[in-house]
Amino acid sequence: MYDVIIIGGGPGGYLAAERLGHEKKKVLLVEERYLGGTCLNAGCIPAKTLINSAKQYIHCREAEKFGVSAKEVSYNWGAIQKWKGEVVEKLREAVAGQMKRFGVEVIAGRGEILSAPSGGKAAVVKTVSGGKENTHEGAAILVSTGSVPVLPPIPGSRDNPLVVDSTGILSCGKVPERLAVIGGGVIGIEFAGLFSSLGSTVTVIEMMDEIVPFMDREQAPLFRRALKNSGGGGTVEFKLGCRVEKIEGGTVQYTAKDGAAEKTEADMVLMAVGRRPLLDSWGAKAAGVDIGPKGAATDDYLRTNIPGIWAAGDVTGKSLLAHSAYRMAEVAAAGIGAFLGGAKETGNRWRSCAVPWAVYGIPEAAGVGMTEQEAAAKDIAITAASIPMRASGRFAAENTFSGQGAVKVIAGSADGRILGIHAVGAYASEFIWGGAALIEQELRINDVKELIFPHPTVCELIRDAVWAL
Repeated sequence: MYDVIIIGGGPGGYLAAERLGHEKKKVLLVEERYLGGTCLNAGCIPAKTLINSAKQYIHCREAEKFGVSAKEVSYNWGAIQKWKGEVVEKLREAVAGQMKRFGVEVIAGRGEILSAPSGGKAAVVKTVSGGKENTHEGAAILVSTGSVPVLPPIPGSRDNPLVVDSTGILSCGKVPERLAVIGGGVIGIEFAGLFSSLGSTVTVIEMMDEIVPFMDREQAPLFRRALKNSGGGGTVEFKLGCRVEKIEGGTVQYTAKDGAAEKTEADMVLMAVGRRPLLDSWGAKAAGVDIGPKGAATDDYLRTNIPGIWAAGDVTGKSLLAHSAYRMAEVAAAGIGAFLGGAKETGNRWRSCAVPWAVYGIPEAAGVGMTEQEAAAKDIAITAASIPMRASGRFAAENTFSGQGAVKVIAGSADGRILGIHAVGAYASEFIWGGAALIEQELRINDVKELIFPHPTVCELIRDAVWAL
């Protein structure tokens, strides 16, 4: 019998397996496809590998502006795809190595809970691997099955060879001359930036009045303007407040904000309207696990309503981000360890107040904490300051997009506590963690003013914005 059976080998599943294996627990990890889950194999890592190649292409095209001659710049999409595959394979092997290192047994197959732990009896999980079925017993269960792309019922989108989701576009055979992106969220914007940088004419059709709806409303327009001028020869056009009605081949027909019927022609259509938790196939009903409006329902310790069963990552619907899954895995692993030792809880809680987000467009955007709009909705009086990226000597030295992007800091008017930090521009994803630390530690304006930031860096714009408050 196993101490723990983990269903799902993505960030939440494999990190929990590492933590529990380190504590000498007997762990079984069941993953239907590839270790690393969507993030490593069909999401974060392959997408960022492609985006990095696009950045290299742009840097070569702009090299003369920095005094470097790079003649006849071109890219090889096949070679870019090959490099992407090599990166994914290396990282997949690294995860497998970690499982071996911590004594985690891995089954490549589908896992399904047949019965929950109850009355001193262990949980029973069925695995299907290579056409063979087996059952396994575990004292505790962690469900970390992730999420899948949302496919809205748009007429003409099904069985259309020109329509792809975020997984399909990663392996497309060539760069489309014209790309239509349905959805202006994180996924849609990242692919819009990628392909426009490689010369595609991209049209982003978004139902909301602005892209990336959780961004600060002052920064979203900055982001759009920067995305339109990536330097790769392509273009991005945004159709906001528009509703897609149907797709015929590569023709996307939509209703514009003013009610007019419009259409755009494309060689490829990306369906990027979001993702949803994977709630079927792993035995939620048989186990009696409550499914809430967003996903598998859990408390702050990531416990489901069934004692002995935890859930972590996208499947909970709390935060569909790989780094959130990592933290949830640590919380769940601590709770499972305590459960196996006879304790009720550990003190480790999942807290969502300072979860940073990042959009890896060209350029990037990132943020953490409250936006001005969220503060207003909660009737919180704030003060805010925004500093343009061009004020950073490091940014000016390394980027040609002078004036595009900014760092914004939001603080409470009453106590000066830092409530939100938001950035548009190069390196935003790399320094936003610092904003999360400031918010998590409840630092105030005067506290941050006393911190020393390295110079010249882009992150020191946070300090500049704080002084501007």
